[in-house]
Amino acid sequence: MQKIAYVFPGQGSQSVGMGYDFYQNFEPAKRIFDEADKVLGYPLTRLCFEGPIEKLSQTQYSQPAILTTSIACLEVLKENLLPTTYYLLPTYLAGHSLGEYSALVAAGGIEFKEAVHIVHQRALFMQEEAEKYPAGMTAILGLERAEVERICREESVEVANINCPGQIVISGLKECLEKAGQKAVAAGAKRAISLAVNGAFHSSYMLPAQEKLARVLSEAEIKNLQIPVIANITAKPITNPDEIRESLTKQISGSVLWEDSVRFMIKQGVTTFIEIGPEKVLKGLIRRIASNISVKNIENMVSLKEFNV
Repeated sequence: MQKIAYVFPGQGSQSVGMGYDFYQNFEPAKRIFDEADKVLGYPLTRLCFEGPIEKLSQTQYSQPAILTTSIACLEVLKENLLPTTYYLLPTYLAGHSLGEYSALVAAGGIEFKEAVHIVHQRALFMQEEAEKYPAGMTAILGLERAEVERICREESVEVANINCPGQIVISGLKECLEKAGQKAVAAGAKRAISLAVNGAFHSSYMLPAQEKLARVLSEAEIKNLQIPVIANITAKPITNPDEIRESLTKQISGSVLWEDSVRFMIKQGVTTFIEIGPEKVLKGLIRRIASNISVKNIENMVSLKEFNV
């Protein structure tokens, strides 16, 4: 029997209208959006469906919005595909940065209403630190990991995301990022692209946010997982509450080892990945990591009708 992994997107996958199809057509999806509105105390649902994109893209809104949409998509998969295709049950789950929270909800480790509350706090803490410095993130395309790491050391920036071969995101002060980008291109990188974010996420600039989040997580109800989640910071499985708290805490300032995580799951026998949530960012990354791997996605009615394994 084939092994399946569910993967969940992170910040940057937001788009106006995400989740609307499923909200209109499936009661479990509607229930997730309604619950998020109740927990957060503002109409997140309306922001997801109507925008504006400028507001939806702000960290404090995009993070709970993507989590909510992803879990709504998961509920649709569970109601419409799993009852007749039990073999779609996952062996592993994983999420890119913020997406790790979606994976933990799917694994039974955190209740959705608890997760959306934590993510709301996480986003506020991160945004607070982002506003303190003229910092950002830059994608380095077409350069080996070791070379990017060397440049980071020389220019006082940090590796934030190792997404796939030839795509590494670095994080730090804007003036340092500019120098690092120039040096990367001189060393053979195809491009250095400044990302549309206003903070040095997944770097030591987020340590104060990390400390605040640790306190929130210490009070959260977290259970043993029914299915292992591959942690961003180690690219290894986690299953118990202590491991989960440590992973979610360190993740804010640590590197997202996405390429390593995908390779680990493939090594364990995973042959099909299902991306659950808005857009298809992870689908593209996974295909660049292993072109022979099957990757599906669930995000709207069109993708649901086209779904087949």
